[in-house]
Amino acid sequence: MDKQHSGIAKVSFAGLVITLGIVFGDLGTSPLYTMNAIINASTIYNKELIFGALSCIFWTLTLQTTVKYVIITLRADNHGEGGIFALFALIRRKNNLIAILTMIGGSALLADGVITPSITVTSAVEGLKLFYPHIPVVPIVLSILSVLFFFQQFGTGFMGKAFGPVMFIWFSMLAMLGLNYLVNDPGILVAINPIYAFRFITEFPNAVILLGAVFLATTGAEALYSDLGHCGIQNIRISWMFVKLSLLINYFGQGAYLLNHMDHMNSANPFFAIMPPWFLLPGVVIATAASIIASQALISGSYTLISEAVSLNIWPKIRINYPTDIKGQVYIPFVNWFLWIACTFVVIYFGESSRMEAAYGLSITITMIMTTSLLSFHLRNRKVRRVYIALLLIVFLSIEGTFLYANLHKFANGGWLTIALAFVFFIVMYGWYFGRKIKNKYISFVNVNKDPGIFRELSADTSVPKIATNLIYITKANRRDQIEAKIMYSIFNKHPKRASTYWFLHIDNLETPNTFEYVVHHMIPGVLIKVDFRLGFKIERKINLYFREVIEDLVKSGEISMVSQYDSLKSHNIPADCLYVNLDRILISDYKLPLQQSFIMGLHNFIRKISINDVKALGLDSSNVIEEKVPIVIEQQLKKRILRVDYP
Repeated sequence: MDKQHSGIAKVSFAGLVITLGIVFGDLGTSPLYTMNAIINASTIYNKELIFGALSCIFWTLTLQTTVKYVIITLRADNHGEGGIFALFALIRRKNNLIAILTMIGGSALLADGVITPSITVTSAVEGLKLFYPHIPVVPIVLSILSVLFFFQQFGTGFMGKAFGPVMFIWFSMLAMLGLNYLVNDPGILVAINPIYAFRFITEFPNAVILLGAVFLATTGAEALYSDLGHCGIQNIRISWMFVKLSLLINYFGQGAYLLNHMDHMNSANPFFAIMPPWFLLPGVVIATAASIIASQALISGSYTLISEAVSLNIWPKIRINYPTDIKGQVYIPFVNWFLWIACTFVVIYFGESSRMEAAYGLSITITMIMTTSLLSFHLRNRKVRRVYIALLLIVFLSIEGTFLYANLHKFANGGWLTIALAFVFFIVMYGWYFGRKIKNKYISFVNVNKDPGIFRELSADTSVPKIATNLIYITKANRRDQIEAKIMYSIFNKHPKRASTYWFLHIDNLETPNTFEYVVHHMIPGVLIKVDFRLGFKIERKINLYFREVIEDLVKSGEISMVSQYDSLKSHNIPADCLYVNLDRILISDYKLPLQQSFIMGLHNFIRKISINDVKALGLDSSNVIEEKVPIVIEQQLKKRILRVDYP
């Protein structure tokens, strides 16, 4: 784990408070709408509804959040990092099925990022209706979201320091509000008995739809796993005890209130109803602040997800900014403004949090199912006994499958929106990932050691104009003694390129998050040098900057000289010139692929139009790069050879 995160990962009071602000925003704001959604979805208002709903919430938070995520899944960390893409990187033997499961889960999680800020902020602002029944909620929500998304480009370093204390106040408020009603009616605690949940599921009318509302209590559990790298497992586990206790006290307090107000059960959101009249305005302000923090955490999480997907070659290369000096904090303009537009549409389209509740939770259920499936592959790699893996799959796929079935009714009520978004994200990932696999399938490599003399001879051949003193290529060859045939084609065939020194830079995209190192191979001393950059998937790609540091190290060690070789410049100690060559592999029309591969390549080429090129993605100096197109060669046998004929 990197130094920046290691301090937070250590258990301390400060670390626990920070964890509250980073990890539990989404999960912690669920009391704003969960019980309200259950009440709105029900057609019968009685004691069985309240006891059954509370029992389901308790066991959902216990089994799904505590057991699956906090106890089991958090242990599946990739050098301290968590989340579905980190889990994908952790699985050593990857196949197409594992890649597709990851894409489905990642796509659904990104789609969930659209509705979460909308519903949390709207639910909080709606509390103002208790004072001003005709207050324009939608314009206020849109204003808050617009300001929130606008300030993303400047980073959240300053605001982030306040997140933890505000969420500590929020969870303390949840506990105190719930306790106020719980002490007067402690009998509500018998709802912990799982028999009430069983009867609720099997006997209560419309139970399937109600389970979809119950699921809202645990929608932030996946984000909890994704934020593992920011806070560390122990901080999350310890702070979860406080968070869970606060949530349950508030839920049971809402239940106690509803028991005593059966006649007006669906007249107001029980979350605000349990507040004393004198506390309503401060309560709404704190709720709004907590909802903004929850939204911020999910927006930042979307940036992290996309940046990790780019590094793992699951998402096309897009511009990633680093607005602050805080390691790991990124800002992706495309994602930011897309989320803003999507959230604006959600708020305007649904208008009320109760309508958003009817659409919320469907996509995140799919992510949870994918995480469970990927977790089984990881446990198999860890040599865990198959009976335990089977037990995990049976228990959690049964729970998540039930919730998925319960949430399917939300499709027509707005769930189609997140599913449609998830499908778009999946298509982008699928086309990019498998298109690259097809292109890489046709990469051919040559062994430099078989004919090293050709580089020496070209370097010394004065009949060929020198293109640069140092000519630099990016290579995909993992072996030290190999380079791609396309690079040989560029140097010796397409247009002979003479240089004093040829550099091959290889980026080894590691499945660890924060590895940051390089290795130098002098393949032909003074003529041919290969540099392997070993970069973790959370390290930004600034190859131009890293290469300059490599040059500085090699000059200091006396391995190379970077003084210009031209006589007129050498005496003045002018630095030697460098030139990058970026090669773009294209499939020429002479070659035909099978139908499925042809479709994938068409999709891949379309997605490339919205991605940035390697020059920008690798942080190369665009003023010092020439770009060349080279063909992808596919060996195909012609059914018939053209004949030569001679006419008199």
